[in-house]
This record gives sequence, C-alpha cells and structure tokens, in this order.
Amino acid sequence: MLATENPGKLAELTALLAGLEVEVIAQGRLAVRPVPETGATFEENALLKARHAALTTGLPTVADDSGLEVDALAGAPGVHSARYAGPNGSDRDNNALLLAQLAGAPGPRTARYRCVLAYLADAEAEPVLCHGSWEGAIATAPRGAGGFGYDPLFLVAGDTQGRTAAELSPSEKNRISHRAQALARLRAVLARGRRA
Repeated sequence: MLATENPGKLAELTALLAGLEVEVIAQGRLAVRPVPETGATFEENALLKARHAALTTGLPTVADDSGLEVDALAGAPGVHSARYAGPNGSDRDNNALLLAQLAGAPGPRTARYRCVLAYLADAEAEPVLCHGSWEGAIATAPRGAGGFGYDPLFLVAGDTQGRTAAELSPSEKNRISHRAQALARLRAVLARGRRA
C-alpha cells in the first residue's frame, strides 16, 4: 500500500518500486481517507500516514513525507511544503509564495529536498524509516514542464546544464532525487529481510 493521494508521488514511487515482487496499490483504490498531517517533522508525518493506512487495510504500507527546506527562510516551507500557500493552494501558488518570500530574504538561495519513507509490515510492526536529501538552490523564475511541487524552481546541484528538477526526464530524476535515495535504502532493507 502506498499511503499517498499525491499523483506525482504515486508515479515516482510506483516507478521506483518496479522490479520488486510486490503489487503496489495506492490507498485511494481501497478508499483509505488521508490522515491529517499534524506532525512537526517529516518522520512524524510519514509514520502517521503509514500507521493509518496499515490499520485501515491490514496491508504492508509505505508512506512518504517530504518537502523543501530553503536556507534563507530558516528551513521553510519544510513540513508545510504542500500547504505553504494555504490548504487549497496549488503548486503554482506555493511556488509564487516561495519566490515572494525569497525576494526580500538575505543570504544564499541554497535549498534541499528531504524525504522520509516509513515502512510498516503491518500496523503493529516496528517501523523502518529511510531518509533521502537532494541538494540544490532556488531559481529566480520557474523553468521546465516535468515533475511537480517545487521542481520548476529547484536548481539541481552539480547539474552541468544548470537545469531545474522540472527539466529532468523522469528517469533522470528517479536516479538522483531525495525520494529515489530513500527508496533505494528501503529496497535494501526489504531485500535483506527476504534473505533472512
């Protein structure tokens, strides 16, 4: 079970889980309602989502909580990344607010995407938490048509072409992103468990 309603996350996680001997089911297919993300950290929110879906369905569950941390904004939007411009704000609204906040902010525009994946074999299991972090900076204007969230503003650190995450192909992003890093760690944990 993937405990998310976000179509961008669903697409990425489904692609990243390809090849495992599991059937991937989005929580919406089983009418699992989203749980309020009341945690103060990515870890807390990932666990809230995973426990809720595992309790509701009885299935092994993977939940993602992730977001953007901007150094000049003291780590904001952080855990509020999806709701930065309010509960009904779109990705475009969130990006516009981020650019407005950075217009008067001192310091560098360095930033990172962070991801925490929580895995529960069942609702009572000890959780497995896997982390990923992807360094970059915030562009002065959006570029690119791919990805979702803040990808049009996220300049990928070390990219020789100076591209944003929204200018990467899905396969490129799935090799280097914060979510790809966290899922690679989770795949390794799951593979060790199958060999035990």
